[in-house]
Amino acid sequence: MARIVQKFGGTSVADLNRIRNAAERVKRAVDAGDQVAVVVSAMAGETNRLVDLVRQASPLHDAREYDAVVASGEQVTSGLMAIVLQTMGIQARSFQGWQMPLKTDNAHSRARILEIDTTLMRQRMDEGVVAVCAGFQGVSNVGRITTLGRGGSDTSAVALAAALEADRCDIFTDVDGVYTCDPRIVTKARKLDRITYEEMLEMASLGAKVLQTRSVELAMNHRVRVQVLSSFEDKPGTLVVDEDEIMEHEVVSGIAYNRDEAKITLRRVADRPGVAAAIFGPLADAGINVDMIVQNVSADGETTDMTFTVGKADLDRVNALLKDKQATIGFGEVICDSGVVKVSIIGVGMRSHAGVAQKMFSTLAERGINIQVISTSEIKVSILIAEDYAELALRALHTAYGLDAIG
Repeated sequence: MARIVQKFGGTSVADLNRIRNAAERVKRAVDAGDQVAVVVSAMAGETNRLVDLVRQASPLHDAREYDAVVASGEQVTSGLMAIVLQTMGIQARSFQGWQMPLKTDNAHSRARILEIDTTLMRQRMDEGVVAVCAGFQGVSNVGRITTLGRGGSDTSAVALAAALEADRCDIFTDVDGVYTCDPRIVTKARKLDRITYEEMLEMASLGAKVLQTRSVELAMNHRVRVQVLSSFEDKPGTLVVDEDEIMEHEVVSGIAYNRDEAKITLRRVADRPGVAAAIFGPLADAGINVDMIVQNVSADGETTDMTFTVGKADLDRVNALLKDKQATIGFGEVICDSGVVKVSIIGVGMRSHAGVAQKMFSTLAERGINIQVISTSEIKVSILIAEDYAELALRALHTAYGLDAIG
């Protein structure tokens, strides 16, 4: 008998028919003799609707009441899932965040999980009850409902799997696994049977929308085996596991891209100690995340150029902030470019293979694609190119690293 956590996202519980379809999958596991805990998201689009209602009520709303409102979406789906399971002859009971309880800090709308007390849930599961848990929500130390931020149901599911010491956490979604690249762009992309936590974390942070970054980080820290599966097709999924569980590693396991990047170049920056701190300190204070950073070598010992990337949504704010600080920092002009895309190759096999980056650069050079910025880590190489070349670059690199599906 295995103990598993099954998580169903918003598209998987979008209406009663889909909830019934998800419940059939739960029943299959129960009939196989497994102990099952289910984590559900709100119905597709419901959280957005609730957020809009709060904002219409008051743009400067109380964060505690915001959480009380937006958490109600998961309360509905957990109750409906329990009812549907009961009609199938399965003992089921819904658990809200405060009932588990899933304890969090007091950072409303972006709370972090501190602890999950599974005493009651384990007791019910030992009695043959399926615990249907509302994802995305918890309770603070003063008894207020909290929410974990967007994508929080994935985090709830992995955290619950860790607390229950589950054999596996199955994430049911609208895709049937993790692919070597976005199959909508690269038609020869193939589904991976297994991928390491580190690779999945890089892919999630670099634009792959299959799993939420925080949930992968949690899975890696607690060694929770995660499986990504389709809610709508009976196909094998992708297992996200420890590196030791994969016999042989591909040099490059996947290629990710992110169109949500904007490039900023500061020209003629004063080349003096502390200038980088003067540039990036105010951005950090404003809560702006900076990604890739390149500083050119100063030719005259007096000025240099500094290039970095931020999210497109922050571009105007960064531009205004830097111009306001221009005299203090000491630079000539700001050049902004939102027409860029970040492309990244990812693979734990890079640790033991030379020439991986060189292949990337030569492949793009052969197709006349200019690289604007480069950044690397132990298992990743990221480049910034003009967005017009994104699809050509992805397909070319996919083929160059031998990732194309056969046939």
